[in-house]
Amino acid sequence: MTEYSLKQLQELRLEANKDKDVFVTLLEGSAEIFGAELQLGSKVSLRGNALAVFTWHGCKLAIEGEPDFVYVAEDTPNVSYINCHQVLHNLRQEAQASGGQGPRVVVAGPTDSGKSSMCRMLLNWAVRAQHQPTYVDLDIGQGSITVPGCLAATPVEAPITIEEGYPTQAPLVYFFGHTSPDKQEELYRYLVDKLCSVLDSRASSSPEVAAAGMVVNTMGCVDGLGYELLLHAIKSLKADVVLVMEQDRLFTQLTNQLKSEVGAMGKTVSVVKLYKSGGVAQRSSSARQQARAARIKEYFYGPDGGLQPVSVDLDATNMRVFRSGTGPRPPSSALPLGQARAANPLKVTPVVVSPELEQSLLAVSHAQVPDQLLPSNVAGFVWINGVDVTSNKVTCLMPTSAAMPGSYLLTGTIKTFVQ
Repeated sequence: MTEYSLKQLQELRLEANKDKDVFVTLLEGSAEIFGAELQLGSKVSLRGNALAVFTWHGCKLAIEGEPDFVYVAEDTPNVSYINCHQVLHNLRQEAQASGGQGPRVVVAGPTDSGKSSMCRMLLNWAVRAQHQPTYVDLDIGQGSITVPGCLAATPVEAPITIEEGYPTQAPLVYFFGHTSPDKQEELYRYLVDKLCSVLDSRASSSPEVAAAGMVVNTMGCVDGLGYELLLHAIKSLKADVVLVMEQDRLFTQLTNQLKSEVGAMGKTVSVVKLYKSGGVAQRSSSARQQARAARIKEYFYGPDGGLQPVSVDLDATNMRVFRSGTGPRPPSSALPLGQARAANPLKVTPVVVSPELEQSLLAVSHAQVPDQLLPSNVAGFVWINGVDVTSNKVTCLMPTSAAMPGSYLLTGTIKTFVQ
């Protein structure tokens, strides 16, 4: 065990491989991880994460195990982050007093700029200030609420810890089916609009929900189509505040583009630039793929491997599998001038159950008819382990042995191996 004493406004940055058992314990003082307070004497598992333990007033920490790296840093932007929180807190209090809409905050920036960490801190600080904001995840590449390839939202009523993650008791989830928007950009826009419509209805029916506002995570692609989809999301959400992580160009573009845009609170959208933490690491493409695979495995086995999914053999003739559109196509910007798409990207088509579905992640829909597959909330997911054409059996990994809550399934291009 190694002990570290931190002064005020310092943070301990550390990272460990997922195969290593590394624990952090608060021995004295006060500290937090992504805005969630540490309890004196309780152990927190690093669980293969890179994280920073920050203290406002000073603390003593104990590290058990051998992290891949660990160091004390003073170059932290947390003071500017907490200032953002304080402004949002004041807006939420004003909304509570007037019965109006609280701030809808979009966090934007390139890949590996600290967007997810920023969202988590803002949510945790809001909860500690007695607010219950809605978290919206539009980042189909990773998936923090559920598996990658989804657009999702969930109310946050308690601190989001490293070990437990985001609440998943009653999330709103739509299955896009891909980890990149260029596969079906029209479908992405459609699902963003559908998600925003449902969130608007929820806010209009509850003054508490409206006043708490939203915190929205976005994709890391901020050029070309990515920028167009970011703008679409900001306008569809009726964002009041856009926090831009690190990139000057994106900050200037959004400032110019949104200077006359009005958010849900009835005021012009505020665009604010923030600097990323020095602890944010650039990940390779293979590292992001591994993170996606780990996220899918976590869905079935739990964060600590404590869940027990079941392998079930299903009759292929009874499986109703669909996909949206006609598969991957070039973006509209690549089409000749004046030429429209020949196929309807929002139409679902049946898929023949064959070995091509092996290793695929499928969404189980609440839809009662195929035409409602895309706008319907997802009930859960199954993973196809094998397809036996001879016996007409499909081996699926499912979270539970209970019957699937819906009879229709959606597939996309997400494939992985779940051990």
